[in-house]
Amino acid sequence: MMVPGEEGCVRTGAGRRGFVLWFTGLSGSGKSTLAQGVGQRLSERGWSVKSLDGDIMRQGLNSDLGFSDADRRENVRRLSEVAALFADSGFVVLTAAISPFRDGRQRARERIGADRFVEIWARADLAACEARDPKGLYQKARAGQLDGMTGISSPYEPPLACEIAIDTYVEAADTCVARILDWLTDAGYLQEGQEDAGETGESSEGKARA
Repeated sequence: MMVPGEEGCVRTGAGRRGFVLWFTGLSGSGKSTLAQGVGQRLSERGWSVKSLDGDIMRQGLNSDLGFSDADRRENVRRLSEVAALFADSGFVVLTAAISPFRDGRQRARERIGADRFVEIWARADLAACEARDPKGLYQKARAGQLDGMTGISSPYEPPLACEIAIDTYVEAADTCVARILDWLTDAGYLQEGQEDAGETGESSEGKARA
């Protein structure tokens, strides 16, 4: 999912440090909608953004992966590697993927660097997601036509200490986006003149392993 305007915005590295917004939640919880909204607003402010949608990544880079626990963890690992590379280049990376396991998200945090990883939980319960069911996946899973559906026959482990939790089934999308931007501003992520990782000579991998 490409955010409008992202390809034309090339102000990377100009005193701005890249970071990753990692949107997690059940299918239908609103992850991609939030990522798109936040990306659009940041792009309008002149930030260089890159969107990594889990569904789209599974059509290309991760097309060889299935939905076993091991493949789900590998899916998240690959996403984190790509996100880290873009963040190293000064992009704000918006990754939207179910990423169901806590250990997988923790490894992504460690790879990218805890100081530039923001975990955002699109918090909608299973009933709300089933009511939305934009892709018809829950209906197929309930009918026994789809194995390994997260939340039904495969677990989703909700975050225990994420940076942001948004009740997407209660609040309007625009309100959720504004809350995320307010948090990023208050936390200092959107300040001008942030020191780029490359300027310190320390990569995200080095920080993750320190």
